[in-house]
Amino acid sequence: METPSLQTVTLSHTQAWAVLSGAILLEVAGTTSMRLSDGFTRLTPSVMIFVFYACSFALNTLIIRTLGLSVVYGVWSGVGTVLTALIGIYYFKEPATAIKMASIGLIVIGVMGLHSASRVSS
Repeated sequence: METPSLQTVTLSHTQAWAVLSGAILLEVAGTTSMRLSDGFTRLTPSVMIFVFYACSFALNTLIIRTLGLSVVYGVWSGVGTVLTALIGIYYFKEPATAIKMASIGLIVIGVMGLHSASRVSS
């Protein structure tokens, strides 16, 4: 049996959303590694920034065919931003100001809108 190449892989709508979730988690891990690298002074987190981002971008490239660029990038960056902000607040003890929390809420509304738009167009 021949193994399909990445060019022939076609994801269903549900599979693409699952892969997007993985890409988001990898992006958040990469961004968190930025903070943990302490300005590139710690080797492991510094290397992991590039590993996590490379994997995240590779997954995004696969799912753009199914969900479209605007949905993939909007949801990826929006959810990644919200998760990263929450990690900053809860793990790194950054202040949770009213404007920060309101902004997170607006990002969530935008992501929900993009998700809804993807369901209508598919």
